[in-house]
Amino acid sequence: MSYSVGQVAGFAGVTVRTLHHYDDIGLLAPGERSHAGHRRYSDADLDRLQQILFYRELGFPLDEVAALLDDPAADPRAHLRRQHELLSARIEKLQKMAAAVEQAMEARSMGINLTPEEKFEVFGDFDPDQYEEEVKERWGDTDAYRQSKEKTATYTKEDWQRIQDEADELTRRFVALMEAGEPADSEGAMDAAEDHRQGIARNHYDCGYEMHTCLGEMYVSDERFTRNIDAAKPGLAAYMRDAILANAVRHTP
Repeated sequence: MSYSVGQVAGFAGVTVRTLHHYDDIGLLAPGERSHAGHRRYSDADLDRLQQILFYRELGFPLDEVAALLDDPAADPRAHLRRQHELLSARIEKLQKMAAAVEQAMEARSMGINLTPEEKFEVFGDFDPDQYEEEVKERWGDTDAYRQSKEKTATYTKEDWQRIQDEADELTRRFVALMEAGEPADSEGAMDAAEDHRQGIARNHYDCGYEMHTCLGEMYVSDERFTRNIDAAKPGLAAYMRDAILANAVRHTP
């Protein structure tokens, strides 16, 4: 059985132009031609296309994909190891950006008084202003928003760097507690939650235990918070939420 170029494009989720290009460079030449000269792809061709798309998804350039598929002496494991190193470096960079997102959505975007160069130095590729409109729409009429605007309007680059460093250290504490098997209602976890609450109050706005508990719930109910926090360690958002709740209970008469 054979398939037309249009059918194969539909199967694989690629464009007809892509398949024509693969044919032109010899990466995927269809095994058959119709009487009219149109490309026809066999099951074996589809298997090769699947391999091509796999390597392309990992970021391999087309010439390396061809070498992997056509050179019997090529070692796919060596190529994959190299690509794994590149992907690991990208993941580490994304995790750092994710940690910055969590801080931005807690009001960091409210009034950052930095030049573009200073923002880049503190936050890297992440732009903390991108959530300003959403933050203003959701909390613009609250005392917390007004307090945060007033405080952060005077912050310097050094202030934001200190806040970033504090957040990073707190994340490391929570991760270490999780990895040590400490339950979320342990003294260590509740102490970390209390430091988290006090950091918000110190740097942004008054954050009582009720508000802090609401923040903890948002960490697991808003997938953006969950995704960003869990970038440091899967399950961290729920662990922080539970520690925040336990700490609130501990301080409730």
